[in-house]
Amino acid sequence: MLFPGALMFISYAASLLTIGLCLVLKVPQIINLYQVKNANAMSIKSLVLELTSYTTMTCYNYVNGYSLLTYLEYPIILVQELVLIYLVLLYRRLINQRTFMWTMLYFFVAFLFMSKIVPAFLLNILAPLCTPISASSKVIQLMAIVRSGTSRGISATTWFISAFTNLSRAFTIYLDSADAILLCNFGVSTLLSAAVMSATITFSPGSPALKKFPPPGYGPTYVAYTSQLTSKNIDEDEKKD
Repeated sequence: MLFPGALMFISYAASLLTIGLCLVLKVPQIINLYQVKNANAMSIKSLVLELTSYTTMTCYNYVNGYSLLTYLEYPIILVQELVLIYLVLLYRRLINQRTFMWTMLYFFVAFLFMSKIVPAFLLNILAPLCTPISASSKVIQLMAIVRSGTSRGISATTWFISAFTNLSRAFTIYLDSADAILLCNFGVSTLLSAAVMSATITFSPGSPALKKFPPPGYGPTYVAYTSQLTSKNIDEDEKKD
């Protein structure tokens, strides 16, 4: 049986590892977007939902006074998300007075929650909603892999990191506060990330499982389909210019 001191050491090590991995979570996407300077294939609605989830969980942990090491990845990813949204709006030429007003409203509402002007119980209501928001994005990706019959272009390593960081965060939260809402959130995310990782490996080109049990209607991949849409959007932009 491990001593309390050993458990705390493992908890801090897991927290630091999780935070370290989250430092580069969205950096590849940001670099890619900056290089191609075209964001037509990216969903603004999806980014806004992610932003809402990260902001809510950051405020929830801060207002409840939890240890910074147990949720530092949220503000780190939040900053990356804001940069990503800015680039998408920039390359879609959507930076105008309306987006400026929405941006000011976002920061104003976030300030109200962080300064505890808004009652904290509202965050207790909003925090559980982050679980279905996060879960839905993973379920959609899982269904896309299964339906297309291939995981070509999808990184199993990325989903392994996602599953690992969610699991390690659930462990540190259990030791720090045992918050049921947070444990449920990270538990569901761990299972779904692991499911996507398993599907990615199973449906990868040349996979023994795929050769033995080929899916019905094996055709164009989801990734190829989205690539075609991206090329089409780029051509349309060039014609407009």
